[in-house]
Amino acid sequence: MSTTSAVNSLVSSTTTTNSAVDISNILAASSGSSSAGIDVTSAVAAAIYADRAPERAWQADQTTLSSQTTALTAIQTATQAIATDMESLNTLSGPLAARTVTSSNSNDLTATAATGTVSGVHTVVVNSLASTGVWYSSLETASGTTAGADATLPTSSITLTTATGKQTFQTGSGSGDAGNTLNDLATTINAADLGVTATVVSDSTGSRLAIASNSSGAANDFSVSGSYTSWTAPGLSSGETLGANVLTLTSAAGTGTITTKSGDDYTDLANEINGATVTGSTVSLGLTAVVGTDSSGNPNLTITGANGASFSVNEPSAATGSFGFTQAAAGANASLTVDGVPISSATNTVTGAISGVTMSLLGSSSGSTIDLTVASDASQVSTAINQFVTDYNTALGLVNAQFTNTSTTSSSGATTTSQGVLASDPTVRNLQNTLEQALSYVNTPTTGTTTVSTLSDLGITVGDDGTLSVDSTTLDNALTNNPTDVQNFFEGSALNGFANSMYSAVNAYTSPADGAFQVDLSSISAESSDLTSQINDFESTYIASQQTILTNEYSAAEVALQSLPEEMQQLNSELGFNSNGSNG
Repeated sequence: MSTTSAVNSLVSSTTTTNSAVDISNILAASSGSSSAGIDVTSAVAAAIYADRAPERAWQADQTTLSSQTTALTAIQTATQAIATDMESLNTLSGPLAARTVTSSNSNDLTATAATGTVSGVHTVVVNSLASTGVWYSSLETASGTTAGADATLPTSSITLTTATGKQTFQTGSGSGDAGNTLNDLATTINAADLGVTATVVSDSTGSRLAIASNSSGAANDFSVSGSYTSWTAPGLSSGETLGANVLTLTSAAGTGTITTKSGDDYTDLANEINGATVTGSTVSLGLTAVVGTDSSGNPNLTITGANGASFSVNEPSAATGSFGFTQAAAGANASLTVDGVPISSATNTVTGAISGVTMSLLGSSSGSTIDLTVASDASQVSTAINQFVTDYNTALGLVNAQFTNTSTTSSSGATTTSQGVLASDPTVRNLQNTLEQALSYVNTPTTGTTTVSTLSDLGITVGDDGTLSVDSTTLDNALTNNPTDVQNFFEGSALNGFANSMYSAVNAYTSPADGAFQVDLSSISAESSDLTSQINDFESTYIASQQTILTNEYSAAEVALQSLPEEMQQLNSELGFNSNGSNG
């Protein structure tokens, strides 16, 4: 292409595009009165910007669609919160079914109630608490530099009889069974898994072995007995008596029980043992008891088996050559009456005595009656109702904002008025009407009367802008005095009350499958995707080729302009014109 043709082509193209090329500059360059040159990049960019005018309109539409998506999603989330509130208020396990229990004597008895427990007042008398069986050994003092817990035990044996089994443990040096020390014995007992736990308890005077049942109650009580061929009880000091106690002896013949009473001495006990028979029969235990004296001259008691046969004692004491156990507490059931019915419980946590109620026994009420009042949990219900009001106001506020006129003033002083991006969306307009109409629900019981027919009976009123407010005094009064009416208002006779009515209304919008929000959002998304495809197609099919064409044309013109001054000078020379304007 000649220089003139290139320039003519460029000048021709500038008549149809918004070019950044100044034609006067081209003419000036051709006469040599200025520096030739075209900014090809800027010129092409300016032309392409003009060509992209449709694109900018489409992108503006996408921005609007994005704003609509954001606004609609916020309304959807707020409306879903209302649906969730209604689901909570329309279930048999929700806040309307929550219960509290009040005790007239919380020092001795507290309780909790399961959801849906029948309300009412129950009378309870706690006679005694459940206890755990505990035994402890005689004191093992330090021997030389050896601590009591590690002092060598006498050679002996003890038998633990529990609800889960019976096992005998041999003690003493070289026994090879339960070990030589209290620590050894505790470890062996715990490993036997008999439902008890053995612990070494030490103080400044020495160490003892304490054995406690893992569970309370009479059925979980246990006994500790020793096996001997001869057993000597410790001496009684001057004036000391045995007191009330029970001694259980087991020989080859069977088991017999000897009961002592306050004031008895070893002579009385010896007579009982020597005449003792197997419990429930006339068979002799075959044991011999002899009263003697210890090294201090105090009376003691020695029991021997017939012909050297072994026997066991349930409470062997710290006699020579043995170590003994004392029962600190027996495992016993709790005793109480509930609404006049006697109840026995293995633990101090009592269930089943009152349907749905769990009682915690903390002390004996000494025959005094304790009132347990099961009632609706007004606090949970109030919280749920106030949450609904809050969520309703949030959703309605977002909806109302779409139809609120907003005025803006430009730099030139012109004022324009606009509404929200969803003002023309029928889904949002319909939702506004739906929310307002749902509040008109009236509860009409099929039988009887009710104190709660409308939201206003709960202290919930509608303001001029459609939002709700709560009179806490009215609400608290309804929850305290008429909890059943409140529950019936929300749940109806068959989960068909206000909560169901409101849920059904908003679910038409919030349903993830075919709700109005989902349909609306899908439509907006599809429209935005179509615009994206349109923009991409416009870029690839028109803008890309146009950019190539313009770049080539401006580049060719730039090259041509570079050579114009020289060609003009040559042409003048050929025509006989000199540089000062005269011809020769």
